Amino acid sequence: MPETPSIYEQEHDDFRAMARAFMDKEVAPFHDQWEKDGQVSREVWTKAGEAGLLCFDVDEQYGGMGVHDFRYNAIVSEEISRIGASGLGFPVHTDIIVPYISQLGTEEQKQRWLPGLVSGEIISAVAMTEPAAGSDLQGIKTSAVDKGDHYVLNGSKTFISNGIMSDLVIVVCRTDPDAGHQGISLLVVERGMEGFERGRNLDKMGLKAQDTAELFFDNVIVPKENLLGEEGSGFISLMVNLPQERISIAAIAVAACEQVLAMCLDYAKQREAFGKPIGKFQHNRFLLAEMATEVHIARVFVNDCILKLNAGEVDTALASMAKWWTTELQTKLVDRGVQLHGGYGYMMEYPIAKAFVDSRIQTIYGGTTEIQKEIIGRSMGI
Repeated sequence: MPETPSIYEQEHDDFRAMARAFMDKEVAPFHDQWEKDGQVSREVWTKAGEAGLLCFDVDEQYGGMGVHDFRYNAIVSEEISRIGASGLGFPVHTDIIVPYISQLGTEEQKQRWLPGLVSGEIISAVAMTEPAAGSDLQGIKTSAVDKGDHYVLNGSKTFISNGIMSDLVIVVCRTDPDAGHQGISLLVVERGMEGFERGRNLDKMGLKAQDTAELFFDNVIVPKENLLGEEGSGFISLMVNLPQERISIAAIAVAACEQVLAMCLDYAKQREAFGKPIGKFQHNRFLLAEMATEVHIARVFVNDCILKLNAGEVDTALASMAKWWTTELQTKLVDRGVQLHGGYGYMMEYPIAKAFVDSRIQTIYGGTTEIQKEIIGRSMGI
């Protein structure tokens, strides 16, 4: 098969070798148990911090490496996908949540939170979705009432990744009920605040080791020092950061597609029917040829997006294109992979079955496929 031109340099290859060794030693042997437990261990978070696998773009003065290069983020996602470790919330933490604090935080907030986020001692989450508000962020009901030196926070959130284990939650809330999107703010709620409760660890069809929870806020007193950014600027801050979130999801998707192709190719070479490997049958050979072509296209596309993200050239429409197309491709390829495996593809002991159930959420979170197409369509003036 043709090789995709690499966007990685020697330092990235060295980082990948370290990340791969970490995943093989500290994650792969334990992931099955974590799936039964419904969450990963806190120890793997602190070990990842020690290894430099978390928040490497945080400046050195706060404990990070100060490496502002999304290729490193992509490598971590690729190595997680390589072993099917769908329980690790590292990309959510590093790619999506911590940048809000790095970009919006005051000096005091950065000093207070960033070192722990880098070390893995503080696990983060962002709470946007509510029982009655998903894609429409302007429809959120969670409210924060200004009481002078603090806010009183009330409401609930659901489908929150890292929700059970999180020590720090960025809560999207409404500080002005009459100001539309300009009435939305970001408050940082910390573990132990009175009135902050976690509901059940939600029973999902996939991502079994990824703790996903309901969160409840009952008259939680949040000090003004925990307001992230300016009051009323939350919606704009979310919109600014969403392109990186969507490129992150696309990077995970294309890495997963590559793994699905590798699984299918290996199975097609080994599994025999009617006296020969099933890959020798024209239908299966054509199927694999189509998969290889689509995976190659996806890799070239996402690599280009990563380089554009590094250069500050990714707009909302391009990020939406990458997010919807790669995740839809992922679900298509893994479905074909299950079919190629036949009955064995339906058995959870085969990695293709786990890949099937883990992949289904990809077209939903981070903004559904339909929302991405709406964003792209509006950018075209239609």
